[in-house]
Amino acid sequence: MKFILTLFAIMLFNVSPAQVTLKDDGLHFAVGAALSSGTYALVYSKTKNKEKAFWYSFGISSLAGFSKEFYDGNIISGKFDISELLATMAGGLTASYTFNIFTGKRKEKKKKEKLNAF
Repeated sequence: MKFILTLFAIMLFNVSPAQVTLKDDGLHFAVGAALSSGTYALVYSKTKNKEKAFWYSFGISSLAGFSKEFYDGNIISGKFDISELLATMAGGLTASYTFNIFTGKRKEKKKKEKLNAF
């Protein structure tokens, strides 16, 4: 089911003709993905809980994007740029979801092998 949802999301993003991406939005996406992947790895290594790691990593990237845009909007330029916030959150969601799909597969496979051996 996760594979079908991922495939559908990729198709949805590729079909949209009204996408305008800026260089700065790409950097926000990359930073969101980097923050999210680092947080996911840290939380999962400590707790071994995929759900908690997913939500913490997505939350950290979203919080970082919101706080950066809040700082830009209120202190620097007076403009809160929602597209940069969404780009940061999309990067965080992409990394969190990718890690969530591929984390823990080896342990499940090893448990099944042990059960089949007996």
